[in-house]
Amino acid sequence: MKLKETKQLFQNELTGLYDVEEIDNFFYLIVEFYFGLKRISLALNPDFSISEEEQKKIEKALQDLKKEKPIQYILCETEFFGLVFKTNPHVLIPRPETEELVEWILNLAKSTTNSTINILDIGTGSGCIAVSVAKNLVNANVFALDVSEEALEVAKQNAKINKVSIEFIKADILNAESWSSEFKNMKFDIIVSNPPYVRELEKEKMKSNVLNYEPHLALFVQNDDPLLFYKAITEFAVNNLKLNGNLFFEINEYLGRQMIQLLRTNNFDAIELKQDIFKKDRMIKGTIVK
Repeated sequence: MKLKETKQLFQNELTGLYDVEEIDNFFYLIVEFYFGLKRISLALNPDFSISEEEQKKIEKALQDLKKEKPIQYILCETEFFGLVFKTNPHVLIPRPETEELVEWILNLAKSTTNSTINILDIGTGSGCIAVSVAKNLVNANVFALDVSEEALEVAKQNAKINKVSIEFIKADILNAESWSSEFKNMKFDIIVSNPPYVRELEKEKMKSNVLNYEPHLALFVQNDDPLLFYKAITEFAVNNLKLNGNLFFEINEYLGRQMIQLLRTNNFDAIELKQDIFKKDRMIKGTIVK
């Protein structure tokens, strides 16, 4: 079957679920993943044909897209900060706004010191933050913590793929007994976290491809305590950051004011709230001064 016919099949089957440009993008991503063919190659060779077995692979991906399964889970990988990351339903799909958080961390780290620094990523998931930081800071000792054994396996794989050294720790940040011995006598220059921050009341605003496939453990918090993880991580940071160390968070866009107050209450200074590319309050930084 010719690939141009398969492309038309994608449009016929997926129109109504996705827009035309997104459908084409899915098709080209799948073709490049399975056959190593880039869009320009197909443009130059419009009559390119594939075997029956190859066609079955594409049609399986098409059926998954019809169920609104994220393309990152269909292909089991995605790109983040210029690096390739393996993904599966045990980890959140890395997002562009988190790349902005990584960029902020790197800019601060590169501008303040040339000596070795210790960085901890809490709730590492796929490891996208920890791996990206380790890849771009040769002077960093990077640690990554997560409560999920399955997520840690993905993160370890991503560290190996991207050839970085990270110490991974299985622990629950909400349970001090599970991590206290791991960090005895250790202080960090930077602590970063993208913890669960979507309130249950916000579920109705979310797309089904997120609700039905991404891990709820890494997404949701109760309406009555939306800062649960932020409080625990901030308390941890107060005791485990070096003087003038920095705490970075990705946050719920609706809770910026509450996050500023949380950091102020815990003796953080130089607090900065930043918007993401979509002009939403998405990340915050504070410096420990006591």
